[in-house]
Amino acid sequence: MAKAARVLAALKRDGWIETRRSGSHRVLAKGNRQRIWAYHDGVDLGGPALARVAKDYGYTTDELRKL
Repeated sequence: MAKAARVLAALKRDGWIETRRSGSHRVLAKGNRQRIWAYHDGVDLGGPALARVAKDYGYTTDELRKL
C-alpha cells in the first residue's frame, strides 16, 4: 500500500501541477487535462484505490508505482 502523500508527490514529479486547493480536495493539471485529488495525505491507498487513481490520471498501476 502507498500513502496518498507519496502518490501525490509522484504525480507532481511527473508534471502534474496543483492549481487549486480546498480542504483535502486539490485540483491537478497537466497540459489540457485537469483532475481532482480528494485524498488525505496519511491515507493508505490499497489496490482498488490505487488502481482508480492510476486510471484517472492515465497510468497503469505498475507505471504509477514506478513514479
